[in-house]
This record gives sequence, C-alpha cells and structure tokens, in this order.
Amino acid sequence: MIRPGFRVTGKTARELAASAAILLAIAGCSNGTEIFDVEDASETAVADWDFTIPLGAGEALDAGSPLEILPARLEASVGETIRIVNEDDRGHLVGPFFVPAQSTLNQTFSSPGEFIGECTVHPSGEIRVLISA
Repeated sequence: MIRPGFRVTGKTARELAASAAILLAIAGCSNGTEIFDVEDASETAVADWDFTIPLGAGEALDAGSPLEILPARLEASVGETIRIVNEDDRGHLVGPFFVPAQSTLNQTFSSPGEFIGECTVHPSGEIRVLISA
C-alpha cells in the first residue's frame, strides 16, 4: 500500500510498485518517531518548499562529492506543500519520501509530526522533517 498522498509523475507501474516497496520499508524503520500525514498536492499548486535534485547528483555522490540539496532539518506547518523535482537518472531518498528518477513529488503536510530518516542528497545522510500545527 502506498502511503496516502504519495504522488509522482511520469513513472511506469513497475517503478511505482518499487517506490511503494521502499516506502513500506521506510515506514517500518521510523525508529519510533511520529509520522506525519501527507496528501496529494496538485501539480500546479504553489510549493512552500521547492527543491530540485539535478542530473548527475548520483554520479557526484558516487565520486564522493557531498551534496546539500535539502536542509538537514526541514520545519514546516500543516497545510504547507513540498515539491521535490528529481532530474537525476536515479531515485533518491529524502526522509519519508522516495523520489524516483525523472519524476516530481508534490505533497501537502496534513498533520503535525516528525520523521527522522535517510537523505541521499545531504552530506549528513539524514534529514529531520518537523511539521507543526
């Protein structure tokens, strides 16, 4: 089951199924942190938080170059929207979100909570997402 509100564009059913499997694994590894709820955001919605993972990010990581595309700590409020555009040729993990290659994730935070998880596009390898009411 895909977490409510998980939305990517431009992907095949096989890629979405792989994303769902990864999300289930992530959900099972939350280390006791509270998970916030998200819901689909329109592709045309204005994003409060907008990040782009550039083409070549994966190769830069492989070469040992640290990337700081997203902050180590993202503090947002219920009702705000995050957009992550992945222009890279590989998928990336951004806390509770897996963003497949060449796709866009649009999510609106619909409940307060916290998640600490892996982030492949931050030098620390981790991101903390805090959603307040």
